[in-house]
Amino acid sequence: MTKASNTQAIERATGLRWEEWVAYLDGSGGRAAPHRDLAARAAERLAALDANIGWWAQGVAVAYEQHIGRRRPGQACDGSFQVGVSRTLPGTMDEAMDAWCALVAGAGSFGGIPPEREPERSATENWRYWRVPLADGSRVGLSVHAKPAGKSGLGLHHRQLGSPEAVIHWRAVWKDLLGRL
Repeated sequence: MTKASNTQAIERATGLRWEEWVAYLDGSGGRAAPHRDLAARAAERLAALDANIGWWAQGVAVAYEQHIGRRRPGQACDGSFQVGVSRTLPGTMDEAMDAWCALVAGAGSFGGIPPEREPERSATENWRYWRVPLADGSRVGLSVHAKPAGKSGLGLHHRQLGSPEAVIHWRAVWKDLLGRL
């Protein structure tokens, strides 16, 4: 099951109690504001902190939307749902990506849904990416980054899901596949 936002982590990172965030956003019309405005208001409040302002502003906005009942855990601001799973493997980024691609090569479907087209791979100096759109309109992306001690972190994100039940289904599908690596 997808968990609600971690307000304790927000408190630790921002130095403000969750109740202060709620009062601040409520006091600035937050209950009627769209996500973008909530994140902008949080960023304004965070500007004085030495923190990853954009990251924590988004986190505050999502947690607030969950707090007021506008968004459910795992739900994106467009109303769709998303799920993410991760795994750490020994080896380089390229070795991890090659292992993933070998595992899913020629897959006629994922979780019973065929791909809309062949997966695409791309790379930057610090990241490796694999993406595929599925025939149901959802999108899957895997990113790989280097970790210490000769390991690589894989993060798989599945977006544009239709329900919380789909999140549960797809989490199991992707955890199973990553577990085979």
